[in-house]
Amino acid sequence: MAVTLVDRAAGGVSRLFRTHPTHDVPDGSMVDLPGRGKTFVTDSDPTGTKPPIVLLHAVVTTGLLSWYSVIPALSESFRVITMDQRWHGRGIRSHHFRLTDCADDVVALADVLGIEKFLVGGFSMGGGTSQLTWRAHPDRVRGLVLASTGPYFGTSTTGRLAIDRLVNVVATKFTAPVRSLRGHVLDERGLSDGAWALRQVRSTRLSHISEIGYELGRFDSRPWLREIDVPTAVCVTTRDRVIPIARQQLLVDGIPGARRFDVAAGHACCVLEADVFNPEFVAACTWVDEAARGTTS
Repeated sequence: MAVTLVDRAAGGVSRLFRTHPTHDVPDGSMVDLPGRGKTFVTDSDPTGTKPPIVLLHAVVTTGLLSWYSVIPALSESFRVITMDQRWHGRGIRSHHFRLTDCADDVVALADVLGIEKFLVGGFSMGGGTSQLTWRAHPDRVRGLVLASTGPYFGTSTTGRLAIDRLVNVVATKFTAPVRSLRGHVLDERGLSDGAWALRQVRSTRLSHISEIGYELGRFDSRPWLREIDVPTAVCVTTRDRVIPIARQQLLVDGIPGARRFDVAAGHACCVLEADVFNPEFVAACTWVDEAARGTTS
């Protein structure tokens, strides 16, 4: 049984959400990226028989929290890899937080796993890292799947405000369920779905949140969007109150040949509205993979 939340949307309209059940959360392990550090990784197909896709999570979450709900469905056709980005969850601890370092970590992980080329999927902050991964390593990235994200998150002076809004969404959505755990089914870890999600959130240290926000504010891919030359799908969350639809649309308009997939949900949909998000995200990944292989109609 998942945990139900009530969100007071604009205009005072109540909307019901459910955290996705956690019984299918995959196991993972710490992986050493030589010269960079260790991070927590999950890999659905270590034998490498399916096309690989590396999934990059949102700010103040983890690889598992952002992506656990879609991994089972996506794993039917892909080798699904998640990783905790720097300063998040069990990700690399470094002196400074830079999205460019996060992008280089993606390729370092691919090297360790023996993967030459791969798709990259990113949600929110992970969408920014995905774009930077292509820019720094265009010979390694087969395609991009960008969800609930944009070509920028704010300016260097408003980055903290942007991240404050993101943190508020996470805190509101994932703290509420833990207040009422009685009667909810526990997963194999002995935690309710909501408690597990909250533990994932709390695994990210918030002591350097200002620096993360400043770095998000520095990100701006608009000057080079048109240089992206790999198949790209953009999952636009049409009820998003964190990343405006118009900003998400800039990716569709700016990246040559980008295809839009509408997700009628809000910014935390990968967990709270997985039934809406997952089918569109899987469809987007499938389209990008087929386009990269030249088999789309």
